[in-house]
Amino acid sequence: MKGHLPLGETTVRNASEDDMEIVAALSGQLGYPTTDELVRHRFDDIQRREDHCVYVCEGPDEQIMGWVHVFVRPLLISERSAELGGLVVDRSRQGQGIGRLLLRSAEAWAREQGCDQVVVRSNTIRKGAHAFYQSLGYETIKTQRIFSKILSAATPS
Repeated sequence: MKGHLPLGETTVRNASEDDMEIVAALSGQLGYPTTDELVRHRFDDIQRREDHCVYVCEGPDEQIMGWVHVFVRPLLISERSAELGGLVVDRSRQGQGIGRLLLRSAEAWAREQGCDQVVVRSNTIRKGAHAFYQSLGYETIKTQRIFSKILSAATPS
């Protein structure tokens, strides 16, 4: 069993541009390989928006151990809610309460935004993630397919 890091030795804070190299590396651990440059570009867009928030969790050595991205999801068919855009904890730090701390921080932010729930999408193969979310009170509300279509680049008129 992995050692438990005392939560008093961790800090959850707003992410900064300086964190994007490790955010990119952690994204790769989750199965979403990317580059520092792409993550920085995406982060620049996200941080300008008041309806998105990215937190990182760092340990006593100031090393980033995980991150969470949460955003407001206004829909016509339901009340205002928040959705996780991603939650990653470094493989070597899983099981130490970091994910729980990041998720609770995202939930607090969502409440401050007037959201009545947080929605999480999780790939069907991520059984460990499902157990994690369920242990924190999340319930499966439906199973669905997600479709995607790559759009060709728009040409300037």
